Amino acid sequence: MRPTWRAQLAEVASRIKGGVPPSLKARVFAATADLAALAGWVSHDCGRYATAQRYWSYGIYAASEAGQPDRGVEIVTRMSHQMIYLGRPSDALGLLGIAAAKATLPATKALVASQTGRVHAALGDAQHAEHHLGQADDLVAGGLGDVPAWVDYFDAAEHAGARAVSARDLNSIGSRHGRASIHFTDALALRKPGFDRVRVMDRVGLAAALFDEGEPEQAAQAAQQALNEAARIDSALVVSRLNILLGAARPYKTAAVNAVRARAADLAAARPTTIAA
Repeated sequence: MRPTWRAQLAEVASRIKGGVPPSLKARVFAATADLAALAGWVSHDCGRYATAQRYWSYGIYAASEAGQPDRGVEIVTRMSHQMIYLGRPSDALGLLGIAAAKATLPATKALVASQTGRVHAALGDAQHAEHHLGQADDLVAGGLGDVPAWVDYFDAAEHAGARAVSARDLNSIGSRHGRASIHFTDALALRKPGFDRVRVMDRVGLAAALFDEGEPEQAAQAAQQALNEAARIDSALVVSRLNILLGAARPYKTAAVNAVRARAADLAAARPTTIAA
């Protein structure tokens, strides 16, 4: 049986092919954009990357037909996130350049700036990373105004998470960019209820950052809590963070760290990161 969101999207797409009354066009296409964005993200998190891109491309089309250009911008940032995940930061940067030119709302401008800073960090460009992250800092601090429901997940916590992974990436290439653990801690403190998967990713990221920062005992304690929560989440994105944790823990050979390493490896192995599209 198809998941409800996929069946709903197929039904709406079918009705669109048959023609949409002008009075309903904006509402129908807006709903279609929402469903396509969700379908793309779920597909991405299951490792169905090509399928995710197809859903997102359809969502961008639907947002345009609905007269919601910023909705399309938000979907483009999802596509850029996948490019980062797949190790293609240059492609992510190209997508974000398009998004930046079309963003009009404070929330989408901040989202694009935050994501762009993260991509520059992945490319090892500390100067441009800080420039864009700083832009997002200012926008978030100034208040994002009336935020549409489809982008209300982007807030100070989400931006703190972007700063955390940016610091992690820059530190990994020898660019002193502050302690990533501080930003992961900020993100955890700011997260709203209901963001379980992202909170797990923050916790795993915090543990990995503490290993990188030479705090193996504190890292092992943080990792145990993270792994307890990760065991309840089936997500390719969480597996990606688990693999980063395994790499960060590699230099340490204490009993506590060995236990963390064994459990993280078991959890990662039980959740494949890629499924054929």
